Amino acid sequence: MANLIVVCGPQAVGKMVVAESLRDKLKYNMMLNHDSIEITDRIFGFATPAQREFNAFFREKAFELAVRHNVDLIFTYVCAFEMQEEKDYLMSLHDLFTKNGGKFYFVELSADLDTRLARNETAYRMERKASKRDLEWSRSNLLDDTEKHRLNSEEGETWFENHLKIDNSDLEPDQVADRVIEAFGLVPNDKEDREYRFGV
Repeated sequence: MANLIVVCGPQAVGKMVVAESLRDKLKYNMMLNHDSIEITDRIFGFATPAQREFNAFFREKAFELAVRHNVDLIFTYVCAFEMQEEKDYLMSLHDLFTKNGGKFYFVELSADLDTRLARNETAYRMERKASKRDLEWSRSNLLDDTEKHRLNSEEGETWFENHLKIDNSDLEPDQVADRVIEAFGLVPNDKEDREYRFGV
């Protein structure tokens, strides 16, 4: 039985570093949203039809294999909460894992715009996400998506039974991870480093 933790929130809110902290504390495997994006960009070019199709296939296959092989997984995601298709997609992940005996946990991060703009330009973010190294484009993309989409849930809006929303504007990643672990009563796996963070 495999569990899935989705760490959701707008661009540069801190999903990656929170997911990494959860990975190391829980010894879960991890797939960042940018893992599939960067690989498929390199093969098929940025945001081309082939890239989009392969990106979707990459993720779908990863989730399928996690369930088949009982691999607890963390996944980061940017959600436009006003779009029904986004809810449908996340619900499909919920159903995939829970119908196979696992648990689904939805962690939603929020932070003020100034904090996100500052985090968007950190050296670590540039190192891990090649597509964000064009800072002018990245900043514009962040601002445009903030204007066009509702990137956090509204007050009282809960999509899942295990739905935890945290404002991490002034929190360190480890503090956020500890809150998640406590809130959901999560227990670390017994794994060797190479089983969940090989090559990191």
